[in-house]
Amino acid sequence: MSKWTEADIPDQSGRTVLVTGANSGLGLQTAKVLAGRGARVLLGCRSAERGEQALRTVRAVADTEPKLVRLDLAALDSVRACATEVRESTGDRLDVLINNAGLMATPRGATADGFELQFGTNHLGPTALTWLLMPALRGGKDARVVTVTSFAAIGARIDLTDPNYEHRRYNPGAAYGQSKIANQVFALELDRRLRAAGEDVLSAAAAPGYTATNLTPAMAASYPGVVSRTLLAGVLKLGDTLLAQSVRMGALPQLYAATAPDVNGGDYIAPNGFQLRGSPTFVKPLRLALDHAAGSGLWDLTAKLTGVTPDPA
Repeated sequence: MSKWTEADIPDQSGRTVLVTGANSGLGLQTAKVLAGRGARVLLGCRSAERGEQALRTVRAVADTEPKLVRLDLAALDSVRACATEVRESTGDRLDVLINNAGLMATPRGATADGFELQFGTNHLGPTALTWLLMPALRGGKDARVVTVTSFAAIGARIDLTDPNYEHRRYNPGAAYGQSKIANQVFALELDRRLRAAGEDVLSAAAAPGYTATNLTPAMAASYPGVVSRTLLAGVLKLGDTLLAQSVRMGALPQLYAATAPDVNGGDYIAPNGFQLRGSPTFVKPLRLALDHAAGSGLWDLTAKLTGVTPDPA
């Protein structure tokens, strides 16, 4: 895998891929690359205006006509509508789902369904979408689910008794970490259950490392107070300039997870430079993600909170 690049991606002709958060950053880069390699790309976007702009960008490099699908992961009604549209438009044949969209370290907020904003958007929404799309993934060929996590998951924990910070003090960074370790726990639990059910669908996790995306300025802009917002934006911009890698590099781990022939279920792919920068490589999943009890607990809690029936059961 040394110095693997997008040029190493096998031909994707005939494959259909849904990329969430495809209007900018890692999602847009992933959509462009896969479309350029022949895949039919479905762009899951919350904003219709930005989604149309992304659609034009992807269409310019696509061999197969891409499609825009409305998706707001912070609203379960939107998640259900998106899943229905994807299943109908693909004839229940989806080859790859890339759960890329997310928020990062935002002030306290709530989703349309009342969940803590980061946990709801980064974990509950993508998990519900994955479960609802499982019939379409079964209809795909060598189907894969790629769930994007983060190095912020290192050292993070999930409080299954208070995932929405109703009884503990809210911390933006800790809440982000909880949502990102939840992504990795879910990816591996999904793989375990797919294997147990004898399903021909692969589940893997990927992390972009420290990548300069629109998440950092969006995070700064969401904070109240002109002074704090300006200071935070300045610090984050400096970090992006001095330390972060490009979006092109940051997208490589999820592209590898989505297309490389040597990927197996339960794999975790991240940059080879301390999971922060560099080419994609296989990394040992975090201990919590390997914990069957943690995976089962999160799985059951997510089903209870979302009201979506887990699949595989």
